[in-house]
Amino acid sequence: MKARLARTRRGRAAAQRASRKVIVEFPIGLYAETERMTNELSISRSALIRSALQEFLAKRSREKLEKELAEGYVANASQARQTASEFSNVDSELL
Repeated sequence: MKARLARTRRGRAAAQRASRKVIVEFPIGLYAETERMTNELSISRSALIRSALQEFLAKRSREKLEKELAEGYVANASQARQTASEFSNVDSELL
């Protein structure tokens, strides 16, 4: 009995680390659209919400990276122009 109880506790602990349950309130219209989509796609509500959240987080991550890259290009623009002007003579020598 003790061994079974220990396995059950370990199993629950592992499951708790693997995922979390979240209670979310939806406006009536969004809930109805969610239910329609789960029926159309033949997936669970949880799977639909997980997928939507994963896409949202990936999009935010891409937007953050693009913003950082743009800021880096702006910050280094004068140095890039200077380097380009220093090598402009080399370009004409190759022609």
